[in-house]
Amino acid sequence: MRNLIRLTAGLVLLACSATAAAGVNAPPAGTAGGNAAGQQASSERRDIEAALAVYQAGRLPEAEQMFRALARKGNAVGRYNLAMMHVLDEAARPDKHEAVALLKQSAAQGFIRSEYALGQVYELGVAGPPDQAHAVVWYQRAAQHGHVDAQVSLGTAYYLGRGIARDLGQAAQWYRQAAQAGDVGAQYLIASMYETGLGVEQDLRIARYWYDAAARNGDEAAPHKVKELDNRLRDRSL
Repeated sequence: MRNLIRLTAGLVLLACSATAAAGVNAPPAGTAGGNAAGQQASSERRDIEAALAVYQAGRLPEAEQMFRALARKGNAVGRYNLAMMHVLDEAARPDKHEAVALLKQSAAQGFIRSEYALGQVYELGVAGPPDQAHAVVWYQRAAQHGHVDAQVSLGTAYYLGRGIARDLGQAAQWYRQAAQAGDVGAQYLIASMYETGLGVEQDLRIARYWYDAAARNGDEAAPHKVKELDNRLRDRSL
């Protein structure tokens, strides 16, 4: 299950947004419905923060009960966190199929982390045999909603033809979006595609730009590529 650690990377941070905690589209503030929704969101945010504190303290049975209570109220974050406890075998009776059901409920509420998590669950075969086609469906939803890891995963699916027809142009598009959002791996990948003309028109200057971005973000191989392209571009200008 170590491959699923990224699914819970934001577990303790999910209580920060009152709207996300409510898991619903809130009515306009200042209206009766808006005020009531705001109060509910504030209450549920406090409940999530309390549950997360219990989880961090290692009191997993109590945390599970608290997340389950939130899930029963229809809270998208509670459903997500309860699902993750099932995925990571931290629930009293881990049930991967319940995890998938909870994630789908949360995703239907627009919770983007759940969309990405479903992609991971299907790709890795958490609740059954790996299903790359279903993984791509969920990666695409999350990617379209701006989830950077999902954009990288979708780009890789297109690059490899895994779960979807191979399309290097689409791979480049999604790697580029993730690169623009600051993902260092995507920056290196889109640089290599511009360097070789794979899925895009070859452009060594753009390739150098993205290798340099990756180098600035800590990629160890990228500085060598920057120097290599500097030499190639200099030779071209002679």
